Amino acid sequence: MFPAFSGRYASLPDRMRAEMAPTPVAAPRLLAFNRPLAEALGFDLDAFDATRAAEVLGGNAVPDGATPIAAAYAGHQFGNFVPQLGDGRAILLGELAHKDGGLREVQLKGAGRTPFSRGGDGRAPIGPVLREYLVSEAMAALGVPTTRALAAVASGEKVVRQMVEPGAVLTRVASSHVRVGTFQYFAARRDSEALSLLVDFCIERHYPELADLPEAERALALLEAVVERQASLVAQWKGLGFIHGVMNTDNCAISGETIDYGPCAFMDAFHPHRVFSSIDERGRYAWDNQPAIAQWNLARLAETLLPLISDDQERAVALATEAIEAFAECHDAAWTAVLRAKLGLEGSGSESDQERHPESRSTDGEGDPLADEDLALGEDFLKAMEEGSADFTLSFAHLSRALAGDEAALVQGFERSGRLEAWLPRWRERLAREGVSDEVVGARLAAANPQMIPRNHLVEKAIRAATDDDDLSVFETLLAALTRPYQTPDDTILLAPPGRDERVLRTFCGT
Repeated sequence: MFPAFSGRYASLPDRMRAEMAPTPVAAPRLLAFNRPLAEALGFDLDAFDATRAAEVLGGNAVPDGATPIAAAYAGHQFGNFVPQLGDGRAILLGELAHKDGGLREVQLKGAGRTPFSRGGDGRAPIGPVLREYLVSEAMAALGVPTTRALAAVASGEKVVRQMVEPGAVLTRVASSHVRVGTFQYFAARRDSEALSLLVDFCIERHYPELADLPEAERALALLEAVVERQASLVAQWKGLGFIHGVMNTDNCAISGETIDYGPCAFMDAFHPHRVFSSIDERGRYAWDNQPAIAQWNLARLAETLLPLISDDQERAVALATEAIEAFAECHDAAWTAVLRAKLGLEGSGSESDQERHPESRSTDGEGDPLADEDLALGEDFLKAMEEGSADFTLSFAHLSRALAGDEAALVQGFERSGRLEAWLPRWRERLAREGVSDEVVGARLAAANPQMIPRNHLVEKAIRAATDDDDLSVFETLLAALTRPYQTPDDTILLAPPGRDERVLRTFCGT
C-alpha cells in the first residue's frame, strides 16, 4: 500500500537533525485520508488498508525505506530571536516521488516528544489537526502554494491545552520543510558548511534552474529566487483575504509554500488592519502588514547567507541589500496581477486604449502602461469595502452579478455604499477599454474569485462536532465544498458570512 520512501534530508550531517521514531499512540484510528494526494504520491489504493494506514500515519509503525528524523531550526518569533526551536512535535518520515516528477516530504505532526520539544508533550489536539487539514487543502484548491494534508489520525489519547481534548496526528506533505529559521540555526553557530549544504539542498529541491551556477553565485541566486516566490505568495494571500497569523521566520518556507496553519484566518468583513491571532497583540501580522513582514523575514535569511555571497563583507551586504529591496517591486507586480484578475482585467489594455492614453506608456518601451491605474482601481474597491464593512469574498464574487446588470446583489452587501457606487462606473469604463465581451470578462471573474473559503465559523463548527460528538460529517461536508472553491456548494449556507453570534474574533496556536 505504501510506496518506497527515501531520505535525502536524513542523509545530511547528524548535527542538522535528530534521528528518532515517532512515539506510538494508544489507539490510532483514521479520521481522514486524502486519496487524490495519496495516488499522486504512488500509494497503491487498490490495496488500501485503513487499519495499516492508521498504524503508520499515527506513528505506531515505520514504513519501508523511511528514516524518521526531527529537524533542527531557529527563528524570530514576533521579532525575538530564539536560537533553538526545531521540530518539537513533528517527525519527518522521508520523501516520496510525486507524479509531477518532484519529491515530497511526509511529516507527522503530533508524533511525540523530540530533543527540540522544550518541555512540550509533542502531541496535537484534534482541533488544530482538522483546522490545518481543511485550510491547507482549501489553499491547494485555490491554487496557492502550500503544504498539503495527507491524513488525520485520532490517537485515542487526551491532550491538555486550554481544555482536555482528543489527540490526533496530522500527516503533512511539503516539497520540503526548510525554513528561514533553518538557515538561522546554523548561522548562529557560524556553521558555514551546514549553510552551504542547505543552499545546495534548496537549489536541488526547489530551484533546479540555478543548479549549474558557479559555487560563488549560488547563495545570492537562491536569495533572489526566494524573494520572488515569497513576494508572489503574500500577494496571493492578500487576494483571498487570508491572514497567516504567525509569520515568524521559522514559518517562512524556502520553497515559497504556505506553512503552519495555527492562528490563521480568512477575513469576513474587510479591514486592512485585521488581526485574528490571540497572541498578535500589536498587529505585527495583520493583513496589510504581511508584505513588510515577509521582506523582514527575508532580510534575516540574507544575513545568514552573507559569508557565502562574498568574502568581502561590504560587497556581500550591498548585493544582499539589493536582493531584499527587490521584494517591493516583485510584490507590487504580483499584487497588481492579483487585483487585475479579481476585477476581470487581463492587463495592459487594447492597442486603441494605449493610443488614447499615450501619457501612460513606458518611456523605455517596456513595462506595463496601465499598472498604476489598475492597482489604484483595485485598492479603491478595497477602500469601498472597508467603508461599507463588506464581506471580502462575497464582494469580489458578486462582481460577476454586477457585470450582468444585477448591481443590487453587490451593493446590498455594503452597509455604506457611496464609495462603491462612485467606483462602479470607473470599473465599467476600464472594462470597456479591454475591448472584450462581457462573457470573456465574466469567465475571468469566475476563475479569479472563489465562492467558498474556509470561513472561521464553519471551521469551528467542524472542529466542535468532531471534538464534542466524534462527528466528522460536518468536517467532510465542508472539506468537499472547499476542494471546489469556484463552484456553488450543494448547501449554500456555506457561502454565507457568520451571523452576529457566530463570529470568530480570535484564533489560537495549536501547540
